[in-house]
Amino acid sequence: MGLAMKARYRYRIYPNNLQKKALAKLFGCCRIVWNDTLAYCLELRKQKSKKPSNGDLQQQFITQAKLTEERVWLKEVSNIPLQQSLNDLNQAYQNFFNSCKGKRKGKKVNPPKFKSRKNKQSARFRKGGFKIHQHNKVYLAKIGKVKIVWSRPLPSQATSATVIKEASGRYFVSFVVETQPEPLDQHGQSVGIDLGITTFAALSNGEKINAPKPIQKNLKKLKRFQRNLSRCQKGSNRREKARLKVGLLHAKNKDIRDDFLHKLSTKITRAYQTVILEDKI
Repeated sequence: MGLAMKARYRYRIYPNNLQKKALAKLFGCCRIVWNDTLAYCLELRKQKSKKPSNGDLQQQFITQAKLTEERVWLKEVSNIPLQQSLNDLNQAYQNFFNSCKGKRKGKKVNPPKFKSRKNKQSARFRKGGFKIHQHNKVYLAKIGKVKIVWSRPLPSQATSATVIKEASGRYFVSFVVETQPEPLDQHGQSVGIDLGITTFAALSNGEKINAPKPIQKNLKKLKRFQRNLSRCQKGSNRREKARLKVGLLHAKNKDIRDDFLHKLSTKITRAYQTVILEDKI
């Protein structure tokens, strides 16, 4: 048996209005804890002082912050996502430092940035903060049982659950699970792939694959939505509604592309033993 690998399984969830408000409060608390801590670390950096440990930062910006009048509302949400938010900030700093010292391979990692409420929002629960129920429900601490659509079964018990709100307004939950790699059937066949411009891919066996073009198909609608967005006053409710329309259309286009690439890669890897990539663009 091979070594177990960690994988993410993502599903669409449908919180009700009360749960949406509770999630908005949770996202805001995680964002504030992150931003407060990051601002403090940046100030220490200006003073050329050493960054405190993750435990000390959690004590200062979660435990002690709850006792202050300015941050007393942190008590209204689960403590687990707040701790995970600072764990993620600590990991982001470690990745940045390792990248600067040459200990981390690959592209250079930028330092952590402040979070904005206008971008994608997320909150991560570990064991004890979430539970999977029957009848298409997932329980989240201090949120309740949220409706979930199981597009595929989980291969094993989840170790964490990340709730995500996209800029388009859609909600998802992403589970981390351990999986065992399954060897593919040996067909004894191979195929070469030539990625092109007019044709997405041409296989060495003569088959040509055309990619969907959702943006080109919805270009007029996208232009109209973006034109309406640019005319709305910043900070108004109309602008927020217009922004969601643009975000939903981009999300729809992304879903079409992702579905096409997933089905194509599955088809090729299951039909051929070896795949040779030749990018001549």
